[in-house]
Parts: sequence; C-alpha cells; structure tokens
Amino acid sequence: MKEITLNAQVRTDLGKKASRDARRAGLVPCVVYGVEKGKDGLPLAQSILVSQKELGKVLYTPNVYIINLNIEGKMVKVILKALQNDFVKDTPVHVDFYQITDAPIVMEIPVKLNGLAEGVRAGGKLALNVRKLKVKAPYTSFPDTLEIDVTGLALGKAMKVEELQFEGLEIVTPKEVVVCAVRMTRAARAAADTAAEAE
Repeated sequence: MKEITLNAQVRTDLGKKASRDARRAGLVPCVVYGVEKGKDGLPLAQSILVSQKELGKVLYTPNVYIINLNIEGKMVKVILKALQNDFVKDTPVHVDFYQITDAPIVMEIPVKLNGLAEGVRAGGKLALNVRKLKVKAPYTSFPDTLEIDVTGLALGKAMKVEELQFEGLEIVTPKEVVVCAVRMTRAARAAADTAAEAE
C-alpha cells in the first residue's frame, strides 16, 4: 500500500474560538488516537493542526494511504479514521487519525473490477455497488486495490462478498453485501423478448 507523509503541528489551544481561528488560517483541527490506553481505558489522544493543503493530498484522491504524520519532527504512522466536512463549503473541519502498529487493523480498500463480464457481452451493463470493502490485516499486507475478476458474471447475476477471497486478508464487510451485478438493459431485454416471441 502507498504511504505518504503529512506535516502537522501540536495544538496547544483547544477552545472553540481557537478552532475557528485555525480554520480561518487554513489549518484543520485533528486528533491522533494512540494504541496505548489511559486510565479510563480509552486510547490516548493528541490534538494537532494540519493545513488544508496537506490534508488535500489524502482527501481528494481515490487512493488509500498509510500516513506518516510528522508532528514537529516526531513521526507517527497513522490511518485516517473519521472526517467532518463543512456542509456549505465542503471543506474539512475536523479529522481523526488512528495510530497503527504491526497488529492487524481494519481499513477500507478500493475495489477494481477486471475482465469483460459474460453478461456484458450478452448486452447487459456492469454496475459496481460498493467502491470499497473493509478488510482486516497488518498494514504491511494491504494492497492498493482489491482486484475482482468478473469474467464469468452472467446477465442478471450479482457477486456478493461471500464469494470473494483475498490472500492474507480477512473481509470484514458483511457477506450478504452485493459488490457488483450485471443488469439487464432495455436493449438486452427487448432482444430477449424478441427471441422468446420467435420461439
């Protein structure tokens, strides 16, 4: 999986006014949740600020990254866990990161369909229902994409998560979720009706 480095700074003022001032300055308040836990049993957290420009490297792309977060010289390996956007401006207002180690974690990986489906050759249209699947593995085992061969997918048929397997990965997405399907187009339906009438 691709890795990328983002620069960040420690956030010292946690008030609402300070958050507004930071956003006006092009900075986004973020929290890094660590793997160690405090006395209350919750992961330890560190408040930081990351520029909108830096965050754009991971937010405005179809790729999923392991992020090397450079917090004033201290490197922390994280994944992006949650994002809050401004509903009007569609800009990030808060981001949660989660620190990772060699232990297995859950991530959403993009799906890539390969091959010309049998149903498409018969006049159908291939539809991708889910763009990402949740999988569990050590971060070093994650691929950039989950490649799925759809060559044998017939017209009117669907492929569910339960039919998929990826070496070294545990699929967390529910088994009954439909990943893709070949739908009957109007042209294909008309051709089928014509053939039935001819018979």
